[in-house]
Amino acid sequence: MAQPLMPHATASWLVDNTSLSFEQIAAFCGLHILEVQAIADDTAATKLTGRDPVRAGEVTMQEIEKGQADPAYHPVMSKGPDQVRRTKGPRYTPVSKRQDKPDGIAWILRNHPEVTDGQISKLIGTTRTTIAALRDRTHWNIANITPKDPVTLGLCSQRELDGLVAKAAKAAGIEAPVDTRLDGDRAALIGELRAQREAAAHAAEIALAGGPVPEQKPAFIDPFKR
Repeated sequence: MAQPLMPHATASWLVDNTSLSFEQIAAFCGLHILEVQAIADDTAATKLTGRDPVRAGEVTMQEIEKGQADPAYHPVMSKGPDQVRRTKGPRYTPVSKRQDKPDGIAWILRNHPEVTDGQISKLIGTTRTTIAALRDRTHWNIANITPKDPVTLGLCSQRELDGLVAKAAKAAGIEAPVDTRLDGDRAALIGELRAQREAAAHAAEIALAGGPVPEQKPAFIDPFKR
């Protein structure tokens, strides 16, 4: 069942301006009857300002009058509150991370000049004016901007950045850069896992033959994980 946009404030208005029972108000607002009782007794934790559901178009006066005439009748809402929908536009960035946007944009401009302003705007969620100011070094805070990886800053995911760079490189007719920073670590890890598998197979053969089982090396431990 639909409920008013501000159920507690609506309940406060109904308590003060109608003779509906607490049960009727509770049912209409989607509250517990004890919450309505607390509002009526002015013992609620927060002082509420009543909200008129009639003016809001959520119920008609005829419905309220019908409920006042019949305590067993529960007024029915005319319409539910309008749902707030996010319109299309730049990606939303939490307030706590917005100050990091210029650093992330500067990093992309320095490392991936093939990416267009429109692509950066969509990825980071900023305006083309800001990007142009950073590109021209006319940004008001340019002296304090340090290029930083937007993935590290939490402004986008690595997959999003890689996909954008690959798309921009293809459009520019150049080869997309390949991240090889972890190739050495990956090869070492594969070698260690292969050695452990071979050691485990050897230990199993010894165990089947009735000999002592050699001590196993510990599994790979991520040095960055505590």
